[in-house]
This record gives sequence, structure tokens and C-alpha cells, in this order.
Amino acid sequence: MEIGIDSFASNMTSDGKISSNSTEIVQELLDRIVHADQAGLDVFGIGEHHRKEFLDSAPTVLLAAAAARTQRIRLTSAVTVLSAADPVRVFQNFATLDLVSQGRAEMVVGRGSFIESFPLFGLNLNDYDDLFAEKLELLLAIRQNEVVTWSGKFRPALKAQAIYPRPMQKRFPIWLGVGGTPESFVRAGMLGLPLMIAIIGGETHRFRPLVDLYREAGKEAGHDPKTLQVGLHELGYVARSTEEAVADYYPGYAETFTRIGKERGWPPVTRARFDSQRRPTGAFLIGSPEEVAEKILRHSESLGGISRVSFQMDNAGLSHAQLKRAIELIGAKVKPIVNG
Repeated sequence: MEIGIDSFASNMTSDGKISSNSTEIVQELLDRIVHADQAGLDVFGIGEHHRKEFLDSAPTVLLAAAAARTQRIRLTSAVTVLSAADPVRVFQNFATLDLVSQGRAEMVVGRGSFIESFPLFGLNLNDYDDLFAEKLELLLAIRQNEVVTWSGKFRPALKAQAIYPRPMQKRFPIWLGVGGTPESFVRAGMLGLPLMIAIIGGETHRFRPLVDLYREAGKEAGHDPKTLQVGLHELGYVARSTEEAVADYYPGYAETFTRIGKERGWPPVTRARFDSQRRPTGAFLIGSPEEVAEKILRHSESLGGISRVSFQMDNAGLSHAQLKRAIELIGAKVKPIVNG
């Protein structure tokens, strides 16, 4: 199983304020990607947001900078908000990243969990799903064909248009990022795309019926079951002991999700609800290396096998030093247990 880190390039301090030094935040992020590479982790993902508290509005730029400093780790988006982007430019950016990284690039495409990109780029939120479906169709056509003829509703048609550069990898990896709608799981299966499930709460085993839908849709569409990979993006943090992990992570987590919750109508975070997510069947990967590794294996068994899990750690106001120590523990202790 591949083990990785996802980051939203958080620009928040531990007390919930916007950092006054974005340059330092970016440099620390790049340092952590290098550290993850040296720690033996398999993949590092950068999200895409267009908000003041995140510095990831141009993820391919950050990933390209990381590519120049790393040797082995795969570099991906987490996720690319395809609904608000031009698939031609998305492909060109990631194909270029693939060349810079010498074949280590990937992308996870999705609709995103925030909607600020719609007014920013002049899009109608009522077209939420139609935009994504059409742009995904075009993106896959570009991956398949160097010269593309295509027409749709939201973008000018392409007529025998060559699209360059081409990536180093013959079949550039494109994952479909999903939340919890059955239609998204079926779509990924029908297209034969690997599936990245964002689980930020609840009990992971409850996604099994949706994963089964994905695999069945892929089988019916004639795709090799071996290509129908399942990955998990989960909130997580590893420290030397469970007590230390909770003490480090909870204060910043509570501040962040209470603040975001005000936008979405969620109730304030409580310690009881947080602790429920750390239980054996809960979604959070927070604890000692041994506890977290056992939980990853439990998640994999409950979902019929997973091929990748990525920790989302930088949403709790943790320091650069704390995040680097967690990366070390994940590489040195969690990964060997999971793959032992």
C-alpha cells in the first residue's frame, strides 16, 4: 500500500490567525515534501483552494518546485478543481510537471469541497455537475489522443487540434476524487479511473457499499479489476504516543473546523465528537504509529482492499517541526507495519 501526505498549504498559525509570512510558509511546505521523499513516503499531494487561509491556488507551481528538489516521491494534486479549469491547460500543466519530475506526476480531479472558484472564474453554480462531467470527458480525450476533435456546451470546440506537451508517462495517471455521492463512484468505475475517497468524518466502513458500486460499475464496463484502485484521503497525525498526538492536534483542529463550520451550518466541534472519530471504526488517523497503522489495515479490510492512503495533517495549526516529526514516524514506523 502506498502511504502519502496531502497538504492544502495552510497559511494559518496555531492560534487561528492568517500568517504574516507567506514566503516562509511556502518554503516550509517544500521542505516537508523533501523530507517526505527522504523518509520513504510514496506520494505528496497539494490541494487547490482560492481562499486567504490556503496558499495552494497554483498547485502545479508548488509541485514543480518540489520536483526539482526530490528524487523518488510521486507528486499529485489533491484535488484539481476541474469544474473551474480549462482541461487543455490542466493537461499541459501536469504534462509539463511530469517532464520536470521525470515521470513522477499524477492528478486527482474533482469538484472540490469549496465553491469560491465558481464566482471567481465566472461560472454558474447551477452547472456544478454538468461542468465537471464535460470537462472530465475532454481531459480524458486529451490524455488518450495527441490530436483532439471535440465539442461541448461550456467550452469552444476543438477540431483536429494538437495538444502539447505530452507527458513522459504513456498513460498519465488521473484519479477521480469523490465525497459520498453514489453517482461519483459509479462514474469512476465506468471510466475505469482509480478512486480517491475524501473521508473527513464518520465511519470509514460505511463507504463499503459505495466502493462496491464502483467496482461493479468498472467490471460491467469491462475494466480490469486490478486497475480499479481505491485510495483514502483522511485527516491524520502521528506522534510518539496517542496522548501526544491528541494534545498536539485537537486544539487547532477544533479551531479550524468550528470556523469552517460557521460557513456551512455545522455545529461547533466538541471533544466528544472528535474522540468518536478516533475510535477503531472512526475516520481519523490520529495516534501512535502502531495505533494508526492498525487502523489503516482495518480500513483496508473493511473496504475490500485499498492501494493508497494519504494523511491530511496541516489543517490543525501544527508547527513545521511537528509536521516533520510526524512525516518521519509515518515513514519509519507506520509504513513498515502496514506493508509488513
